[in-house]
Amino acid sequence: MIAIVDYKAGNLTSVKLALDALGAESRITSDPGRIRSAERVVFPGVGAAGAGMRALAEANLGLVLREVIGRGTPFLGVCVGMQLLFDRSEEDGGTKCLGLIEGEVRRFVPSNPLEKIPHMGWNAVRQVRPHPLFSGIEDESEFYFVHSYYCAPLVPSGIFGTTRYADIDFASVVCRENVFATQFHPERSGRIGLRLYENFLRWDGRPGC
Repeated sequence: MIAIVDYKAGNLTSVKLALDALGAESRITSDPGRIRSAERVVFPGVGAAGAGMRALAEANLGLVLREVIGRGTPFLGVCVGMQLLFDRSEEDGGTKCLGLIEGEVRRFVPSNPLEKIPHMGWNAVRQVRPHPLFSGIEDESEFYFVHSYYCAPLVPSGIFGTTRYADIDFASVVCRENVFATQFHPERSGRIGLRLYENFLRWDGRPGC
């Protein structure tokens, strides 16, 4: 069973529909026991970092996520679910996050007034390093983004995909051992997004990253 983490900040229904389309058994849940026992975990998110961290704390889910990641469970973070894995975010006046990936989350500050914030719509992902979740997905494929902040990992080797916006080549895909995370929304990215979820269903959590 795949646990879709419910912390009141996720694009939950869209993620479940994508997994349903692939014939995968999944459950939207905030139950620590179900998340701990899941074969795979999806940590989606929309909204703000501060609210997301408060919701995780109220549901006592921060420790649970650390446990499943430490155990080697294949783990997929999406959008805010990627950002909350980092040490801190500039959002909401500065937010301490889960600290599972070294680095911080910064706000876009575009110099070109035509580049609006949030960064919203389709944009290309350049595959910096190979990964099983990229299988069957061409380099520079376009995915759907909605975000005002971007991740800046401290360790460059953890960056597996980049995207350019507001004069920045930001990390749109990061990986650390059994954790794979995307700034874009695969569940809103059509056929290519479904392929990424399909690859996640096959992944054993050993990317060699």
